[in-house]
Amino acid sequence: MTQTDIGDLTATGTTPVRVVDCDVHPYPRRGVLHEYLDPKFVKEQRLRGQGANNGIFYDAPDYNFARAMRVDAFPDDGEFACTDPAMTFRQLVLDSGSDIVILGPTAHGAGDTEEEQSAMCAAVNRWQEEHWLDKENNWHERFYGSICANITEPDVAAREVEKWAGHPKYKQILILAEPRPAWGHPKYDPVWAAATKHDIPVACHLGRGKHNLLPMSPVGFMSYNHDFMVTYSMLAANQVMSLIFDGVFERFPTLKIVFIEHAFSWILPLMWRMDAIYAARKDETGLSKKPSDYVKDNIFFTTQPLDYPEDKLELTNALEWMPADKILLFSSDYPHWTFDEPRWVAKHIPAHMRDAVMFRNGIELFKLPSELPALAGQVRAF
Repeated sequence: MTQTDIGDLTATGTTPVRVVDCDVHPYPRRGVLHEYLDPKFVKEQRLRGQGANNGIFYDAPDYNFARAMRVDAFPDDGEFACTDPAMTFRQLVLDSGSDIVILGPTAHGAGDTEEEQSAMCAAVNRWQEEHWLDKENNWHERFYGSICANITEPDVAAREVEKWAGHPKYKQILILAEPRPAWGHPKYDPVWAAATKHDIPVACHLGRGKHNLLPMSPVGFMSYNHDFMVTYSMLAANQVMSLIFDGVFERFPTLKIVFIEHAFSWILPLMWRMDAIYAARKDETGLSKKPSDYVKDNIFFTTQPLDYPEDKLELTNALEWMPADKILLFSSDYPHWTFDEPRWVAKHIPAHMRDAVMFRNGIELFKLPSELPALAGQVRAF
């Protein structure tokens, strides 16, 4: 973005934030991340980038061509989608109306060992600061980053959180969703302690770690990729139960957890079932309140993927019963092919909870500004 371009976009006054986008995936340009990575892992990462040890179990349309990305998100220089901050700003902020963007890099999960994953997290954090959150690429102040932390090494992850927690542009901790054992195990307490100490939410994005490359369901391996994709919600459901019944929120009452891209419509029947078990065996659970109350007080979900039934009233009812105005955050999933336009999502959220889902919950959770300098020509989502 040149100074001339910036001048063309600057407008007078401020504008209220109407969209906080909680799921955007920046990618490093080829070889750039190696500048920040422990040299002993550079060879492995370079080979992996060439296709080594690459199990593909994702059936997005035309995957071999676009790698599950929007085809218009690839810059003209031949780099990968969402490697150009200026292009992302133009497509996502100016053309689609996302006022604030929470960056959630996925490169931090690449690694065959815990040591390599921790090294990748440290490298991605430094890369975000210098390539996306710096004054040149983030002159508009719309981008905020995620502290990537390898939860399978909890003490190392906690130190990484401590390193970046005071940075004004890092607004959440980003971990993988499927470690063994589940999150309720006390071994992860150093991560939860660091998060609550600094009052930073912990987010997880669906993804394939070493336990989830081709996971086995309770009835064996799945036949198709579309079976596999549905199971991500089941993974999140198990982590929700572990967090609650293993007492994480009893030990860390202010901890906030965000499930990104795990869908959300399943949480209502899960709350019903957990509350029924709690009512029957309350004295044995060690919990101080109903499981559904922990969900409403401590857990958030993102809108993408939006499961859209044929009868829109069913979606409206689900949003009311969740309740969406307390636990749902807007997300676009840019630059993936499943990208949800803010204007499209906004019109499907009931009017009385639209502000909460589209921006207010995000502002409160991440402690974001409610107004920003105006941009000439920016699309307003609603």
